[in-house]
Amino acid sequence: MASLTPLAFAALGLLNEAPMHPYEMFQTMIQRKDDRHVKVRPGTLYHQVGRLTELGLAEVVGTDREGKRPERTTYTITDAGRAALAEGLRRMVAVPAEEYPEFHLALAELENLPVSEAVDAVRARVAALVAERSSYDEALGAMRARGLAERFWLDVSYVRAMLQAQIEWLSTTADRIASGDIPWDGPAVPEDTDIPTNSKEPTR
Repeated sequence: MASLTPLAFAALGLLNEAPMHPYEMFQTMIQRKDDRHVKVRPGTLYHQVGRLTELGLAEVVGTDREGKRPERTTYTITDAGRAALAEGLRRMVAVPAEEYPEFHLALAELENLPVSEAVDAVRARVAALVAERSSYDEALGAMRARGLAERFWLDVSYVRAMLQAQIEWLSTTADRIASGDIPWDGPAVPEDTDIPTNSKEPTR
């Protein structure tokens, strides 16, 4: 089975809800804020839907025209598409992927900054995350107001929860660095600390 791009996978999920034409899919993704976790562009979406059709995961079910607007082709998911969607979902949810976020690397190297700069940088990130959390609160409010079923915005709810956890952890960490609770100098490992070592010497 050929691998699908995130946008193609998202499109397959929409087609599993109901037959749609690509522009309708684009509008739905924007309304649901799906562009927060996958890059959504009309031209690229049309291309990905065409790719799904080539792979036998989607098929054309009809065309229509409104006034002088260009003709629109409506697609639906196939049985093979449903199988691919289910298989991909099971894998992505159950198996943690190997990801290398830039921020994780920055935290690993944060000790290379002076205390004041490290604290300022972390607190600046907290402020940015608070603003981002507010935008997610607005999105969640809008989805609830429209009566959109909760299963369609679990991703937005999840990201909001992760933002809250990050804000709390980073705020506490910045305070601990500033107070000296996390020492910012001295040896990496105190001399009186017992460190397990391999009893075998490396082969030369």
